[in-house]
Order: sequence, then C-alpha cells, then structure tokens
Amino acid sequence: MSKADFNYNDIEVMRAEEEWQRAGAYSVRIEGMNRQHHISLREEFDEFDGPGTRYIVLLDDGYPVATCRFFEAASDGCTSCSGASYEGLEKLVMIGRVVVLPEYRDRGLGAKAMEEAEKWIRELGFENIGVDSRTNAIGFYETLGYEIIDPKVVVCGPFECVCMKKSLK
Repeated sequence: MSKADFNYNDIEVMRAEEEWQRAGAYSVRIEGMNRQHHISLREEFDEFDGPGTRYIVLLDDGYPVATCRFFEAASDGCTSCSGASYEGLEKLVMIGRVVVLPEYRDRGLGAKAMEEAEKWIRELGFENIGVDSRTNAIGFYETLGYEIIDPKVVVCGPFECVCMKKSLK
C-alpha cells in the first residue's frame, strides 16, 4: 500500500476486551514482532496478556494494523523490566506492546493507538502511565508527553529499554 492510498480518517478504533477482539491485537503483534524481529511467541506474549489486560486495535477496512495494550500496575508500585521503580505513582497503568504493521508505519498510527489508550485510561480513573521504552522509541514517547524516570539503559528481552512515565492529572 502506498501512502497515497492510505486515508488516516478511515482508521477504525476498537477497544478490545473480548477474545475475538484481542485476536486482532495478537495478529498485529505476531506479524510486527514475532515475524519481523524473530521474537518468540513466549517472549512476545507474557504474563500480562489475558484477562484484565486491555488492548486498543486500529483497523483499516476491518483489518488489524496497529495495537497497544495496558494493564493496571500492582498497588505497591510496579518494577519495570529495566529495574526502575514506579513506586509512589498512584493509580498506575503500564502501556506496552505498541506495534504498527511495517507497511503502515510512519503514518501516525502508533501515536493514534497511544492517544486512544490514554482516553480509555482516563475514563477508567487512572492517573499515571508507565512505559518501558525501547531506546530507539524515546523520541516518540517524548512527543506524546512522556518523560524518562531513569536514564539507565537495560536489556529487556531483545531490546535496550529505559523507563518512562506520564501523568494524566
């Protein structure tokens, strides 16, 4: 698909809570991470996938093309894969697995998925968001208002990551 064939306004947003809807998120993650980056299914799908986890899925003519997930962090503060602590951040959710299919990248869909997740997060009454950002995505998150908590770079699976946060207050 060329950029000329793409219409951003035709993208449908789905809040995936049922299994058939989550399948759309999983298909994007399999194509965009497992297949493209050779990340095993076990690494891509972890203990945070399942009941209680919410997913945003962006659809182009009914076809899933982008996704992200979020889940409530432990009430005693969540420790990220980078080892940084989110302790002290009340009403915290973690956003992750922001994936856009390769042929749909550089069209603002990652930001759209994040914005839609943030809307839903606000509606649910959460106040803070944590993200374990790959180092090559720090600028992306900064443009969305996230800030680095700890600049220490740590290997999280196959990626180098830093811990970031955003307050919705």
